[in-house]
Amino acid sequence: MKTITRREALGTFAASGAALAVPGIPTAEVKAFAGLHQAKPLPFNPAKLNGISEKLIRSHHENNYTGAVRALNAVEQRLASMLADKDLPAYIYGDLKREELVRTGSVVLHEIYFANLGGDGKAASDVLSAIKQAFGTYEQWEAEFKRTGNALGGGSGWVILGMNLHTGEIHNYWAWDHMHNAPSSFPLLPMDMYEHAYQMDFGAAAGRYVDAFMQNVNWEEVNRRFAGVQKALVAMK
Repeated sequence: MKTITRREALGTFAASGAALAVPGIPTAEVKAFAGLHQAKPLPFNPAKLNGISEKLIRSHHENNYTGAVRALNAVEQRLASMLADKDLPAYIYGDLKREELVRTGSVVLHEIYFANLGGDGKAASDVLSAIKQAFGTYEQWEAEFKRTGNALGGGSGWVILGMNLHTGEIHNYWAWDHMHNAPSSFPLLPMDMYEHAYQMDFGAAAGRYVDAFMQNVNWEEVNRRFAGVQKALVAMK
């Protein structure tokens, strides 16, 4: 079996962008650190949202979301290049692992966020029934969701309507950043409360953005996601 030096291993990775060679180990693809994520296009016409400008949506998608995708790819590729370095201090590797978590959370939440826009804001179907069962009425759920969003105004974070696969409960979760997600909770409807999501249109008036967001929710998509989580819950029993 042919062995190669560490310099050769890192050179192989740099040339391929996806494969990693480790001394004494045959060259193999490390899928966990492939760094090949692709940004998804907007699933709706951003010029047709109610109360939210096309300029804001495109800036949010192209700069913040697409930037997170690029950053995640770069972090994964750097992690791959470090696997062969046995002398690397753990604290340096730990910083990159933290960035991996931040960028992963940003990519996932942004993709669900954009997928949930482009609707008429009218909740229906099974997810509406689940909301009523958990909160008494849709209005009480909406008021709590919006209040949580307003609590994050002027700062950063997300409000996430999530289905907790451990408790089986539907809940509004407060998230200070891309990493603060309740364990075992699957995001059904995340609302981005970072200033980049609203400042261009609303300035510091985060509450106006929250109201506009609710008017554009695509509840068919939320319900589709809810149905998938329900199937997962059944399969887990």
